Amino acid sequence: MDKVRVGIVGAGIGYLHAQGFKKCRDAEVVAVCDVNEARAQRVANEFGVPSIFTDYQQMIGMDGLDAVSVCTPNALHAPVAIAAFEAGKHVLCEKPLSVNAIEGAEMVEAGKKAGKIFMMGFNNRFRGDTQLLKEYIQRGELGEIYFAKTGWIRRHGSPLVGSWFTTKALSGGGPLIDLGVHVLDLTLWLMGNPKPVSVTGSCYAVFGPKRAQSEGGTYDVEDLAAGFIRLETGATVMLEASWESHVEKEEIYTKLLGTEGGAELDPLRIYKDLHGAPADITPEFKPVPGHEMETKHFVACVKGECECISTGEHGLHIMQILDALYESAGTKKSVDVG
Repeated sequence: MDKVRVGIVGAGIGYLHAQGFKKCRDAEVVAVCDVNEARAQRVANEFGVPSIFTDYQQMIGMDGLDAVSVCTPNALHAPVAIAAFEAGKHVLCEKPLSVNAIEGAEMVEAGKKAGKIFMMGFNNRFRGDTQLLKEYIQRGELGEIYFAKTGWIRRHGSPLVGSWFTTKALSGGGPLIDLGVHVLDLTLWLMGNPKPVSVTGSCYAVFGPKRAQSEGGTYDVEDLAAGFIRLETGATVMLEASWESHVEKEEIYTKLLGTEGGAELDPLRIYKDLHGAPADITPEFKPVPGHEMETKHFVACVKGECECISTGEHGLHIMQILDALYESAGTKKSVDVG
């Protein structure tokens, strides 16, 4: 095909998808769908998109559509993606895969049955610094990674009370599924996507319920989550995520410890012993934006030019861990995965 013709469902985070596709010479956004017609129209006007819809089924059924970007609230990921696959479209789905692994497995199966590309929107895999760190790891610079610690914690940053983010039926959870999914995926991808064996998790709702009581609206998710994940390789990962907590400032971090070296992100640093002395290395990298490179990679996959490095199966893998962390937090017991 000459250009991949894309339709975007959800004009919120879908704005960044439209921005990425606009910069890709092999792609053309031909439709935007949102239940808020005015919002869809604004995105269409800015990026020169010819068609807008308020019903995703109508958009998916339009002639000449090759692929769909799913950028809706989490609870709609499964129905929109499955409908797209059944209509013979390729799918790029925002994180997380869905609200739970059961729906996620149905999405993956629908993609396989359709024989179409199913790519997860794990945009942090496509940044310049993470791509370079992945290359370091693949070349053996860190040796075997046996421990990792990662998190995304905010001092203040809770979504609006009563929004879909704070409503479990629509989101699947709070900061664990919203922020933690990003750093957990990035960490496991850097480690080679080892399978989890067991997890232990805890969730806390300290600030949200108080805000809901004073402001009104639903807040039935956590505002801080923490977890410990054992992997089949023997390695372990510590994870934390919060929308609100008494910390100095917002922090996004990933720290990896390997037998031959260590590394951390934001900023990228490598730690090794060279010639009998400790060496701290700050590599230079191309500061390419993740969303832009993510959409470019998706288009290349649809055109058959490369293999997808962020698959629906990877999204399901992460979803299974998140489900187990929530289960562990509820039962206060370790949960086996797999």
